[in-house]
Amino acid sequence: MSERALYLREDVYFEPLFNQWYAWPYLIPPVTAARYVENTHLRIMKSFVNNYQLHIIAAQEPTLTGGEFLSCTEQQVDDIKRLVDRVETDQHDLLALSNAVRELDDLLLKHTSGESLTPLYEKVPAPLRGYVELVFDREHRATFRLIEPLLYRSGFYKPELQGLSFGSLTRVGSRPFVLSTPRLPDENHLQVSADFNAGIVDRVFKARQHPIPEGEIDALFAGHACSGGLHYRDLFTTDKPVRQPRPVESGVRLQYTGHAGFLVQSPEVSILIDPVIATRDPADPNAIIGFSDLPETIDYVCLTHNHQDHVNFETLLQLRHKIKRVLVPKSNGGKLTDPSLRLLLRQFGFDVVEMDECDEVAVGGGSITAIPFLGEHGDLDIRSKSAWLVRLEGRKMFFGADSANPDIALYANLKEYLTDLDVYAIGMECVGAPYTWLYGALATRKVGKAVKESRRLNGSDAKQAFDVIDMVRPKRVFVYALGMEPWYKYFMGIDYNENSTQMREVALFKEQCREIGLEAEPLFGSREYEMAPGVA
Repeated sequence: MSERALYLREDVYFEPLFNQWYAWPYLIPPVTAARYVENTHLRIMKSFVNNYQLHIIAAQEPTLTGGEFLSCTEQQVDDIKRLVDRVETDQHDLLALSNAVRELDDLLLKHTSGESLTPLYEKVPAPLRGYVELVFDREHRATFRLIEPLLYRSGFYKPELQGLSFGSLTRVGSRPFVLSTPRLPDENHLQVSADFNAGIVDRVFKARQHPIPEGEIDALFAGHACSGGLHYRDLFTTDKPVRQPRPVESGVRLQYTGHAGFLVQSPEVSILIDPVIATRDPADPNAIIGFSDLPETIDYVCLTHNHQDHVNFETLLQLRHKIKRVLVPKSNGGKLTDPSLRLLLRQFGFDVVEMDECDEVAVGGGSITAIPFLGEHGDLDIRSKSAWLVRLEGRKMFFGADSANPDIALYANLKEYLTDLDVYAIGMECVGAPYTWLYGALATRKVGKAVKESRRLNGSDAKQAFDVIDMVRPKRVFVYALGMEPWYKYFMGIDYNENSTQMREVALFKEQCREIGLEAEPLFGSREYEMAPGVA
């Protein structure tokens, strides 16, 4: 009897793990990882151990989703204690690296004379020796830059802390929030001890469209330690995917893939912008674009900025086997708050091209241009952010993600790029979290309340968005879904209503566009648009 060939079930979801926590971009570069392990993970876990009753109550309150409360039970207190002990015992080098950042900041803040920094090299804390350059800004304020390639080659880079977790929507109903709680093995999940470059990763995810013989599945999982109550065979089925990718015969097909993502296809090329592909709920298989809808080859992935809902490892690792090239914005070259996306993604085998502002890459039938991106980063000196202009088959499409418009003069200077647009897509997360929600673990000094409240992760509001629209007059305007899609609650944790500031701003923006004869369409779920070839 021949072996059955099995597909990865469409309701299976995947979570990449770092040290049992959901892996996002700042948990992989060694120094930022060290800071988050000490200042976020350890701090929250110790708080849970000391006062688990408060955490249990807070985790049940929807308005506190995303807060610093573990969503664990009383029975898991000992598991969290063991994880704390493991970090403090086995990862003391990461904790020492984190402390070295604090010590180096102290050293440099005291150096106020403006005189040469050379004598300070011998005082650099040991974990950072040979990995930093000491520099002044133009006003003689001392700081440092990290030599990132060497850190990835050091013992501080720890692929052994990476892991894989699998679950099933059919089994759990909806995914729990991922950013505030470590993933402990449980009856509803399978955890596999394998790093992100292990052969099992690409082979399993190819099975979303190309089945694997049963024997090969057994061999793949036999090579790795597994834990949890979900058996690996339960991840697979004989059922083919409900949908298949469709070729584009002519012109351009534009598909909204969810959150801030788009798939742009022509007969010659396929381009994914900020992919975060949700797991398809078998109860409503047509609601969203799933993995099986995507083309066999993705020529380019364009990533706008280094936040977890745009550089989404969960999706990128599942698509790695079909991605030819990733385009990323250029970083600041060693700033602690701005790790290199190129170096990061190259650790996982991606072919990455770093794009400076206004750089252009030729693609079949057109080009992709990196467009300067302001805002959404709390005024930190972060350079790795870029909107994308796609020219394809005579059509022009602008994808602005979370970019803001604090200075319309920038767009006046960019007008030559933005004239005759067929599509203008923009997010309107105009009241974001205080910047410390994302970057607080990197600070070595207490950040005051006024600073937190003033410096938020804000995108455009109605006025900022409309000022650009009124200037460039695109043919079609899209507004991203602002985290309202229920299948993304597991990492967005947002629960707006019609009275929320963000929703009121979207309504105002729609009305402003209507007054000049444009329809601004808020996106949600699955959307598809066909455009005939234009005039190049």
